[in-house]
Order: sequence, then C-alpha cells, then structure tokens
Amino acid sequence: MAARQKSMSSSLMGTLAASCLLVMALWVQREAAVPIVSRCSLDRANFQQPYITNRTFALAQEASLADNNTDVRLIGTKLFQGVNQMTERCYMLKQVLNFILEEMLLPQSNRFKPYMQEVVPFLARLNKKLGQCHIECDNQNIQRNVQNLKDTVKKLGESGEIKVIGELNLLFMALKNECTRPGQSSEMDN
Repeated sequence: MAARQKSMSSSLMGTLAASCLLVMALWVQREAAVPIVSRCSLDRANFQQPYITNRTFALAQEASLADNNTDVRLIGTKLFQGVNQMTERCYMLKQVLNFILEEMLLPQSNRFKPYMQEVVPFLARLNKKLGQCHIECDNQNIQRNVQNLKDTVKKLGESGEIKVIGELNLLFMALKNECTRPGQSSEMDN
C-alpha cells in the first residue's frame, strides 16, 4: 500500500510539474506576443489635452497659409492604401512621424513660433512612446507608402516642408484614430 501511494504521489508530482511547465511556456509565449500589439498604441488621453490640440491645429493653420501647393495631400487616404489593419496603420504612422520629426520639424524649429516649440516636444513624446512598435508581417505596402510620402516631400522642396507642417493637424488626427483604442490605455503610456 505504501509503495502504491508513493508511486501515485510520484506520478501526481510528475503530472503537476509537467502542467506547470506547460502553463509557464504558454504564459511566456503569450507575453512575448502581446507587446507587439500593445506597443503599437497610444493612450487616448494624449489627444484629449485641449491646449496641445489647439497649438497643433494653430501651427498647421499658420503653415498652411504659406502652402501654395493645394494639389498634393500628404496625410490622407493614399497614405493608407493597402494598409488595412489598425496595428499596421499605427506602425506606418510611427514611421511617418519619425521622418517628419527628424527631417522636417527639428530643422525648422525656429519657424512658426511659438507653436513649433510646444508641438515638437509633444510629437517627440508620442514618437518615443511608439518607439517599441514593431510588426511581424509583410510590410511592403507600408514601406512603399512611407517612401512615396518622403519622395513627394523631397520633390516639393521647401514647399514640401511647409506642406508637412501644414498637415500636422491631419497627422495628429490620424495618430488619434489609428493608434488609440477607445477606453484603453496602453502599457507604454503609464
């Protein structure tokens, strides 16, 4: 009887250990996959600050007055062509935001005062929060669309730089619409 109890006890311990390992493996696998989605999101509260919203829209409006090219739209439906999932759209906007900050806004930071000095740090914070946003899928459409935007801006020269600043309100709204989920905070924003 004692040998039988010992055998059952060993069998039970083995089963329990195997179950624990399985649960831990599933947990690790789940944890490894979850941040890909959660890091490609922003807290909606970032876009519910009236002061920075007003400053962003005022900057865009001021720059759009200097924009003579009304035939070209940079931040619009063409940018999202072939990019259907929200996470992919947010990832693409991260790429666009990074380009706009590094290539357009930082070099132009002495223009459009005082708005630029307030909006650039806000957008840089959003860019940093999206820094860990990555996708694991074929992103040819994303790369093509971002490259088309870059090429268009460079082709337009200084007019393209002004256009980018004039469309910051559209970028703001696109980030809000594509990178936030109603009622959900992302881990990166806490």
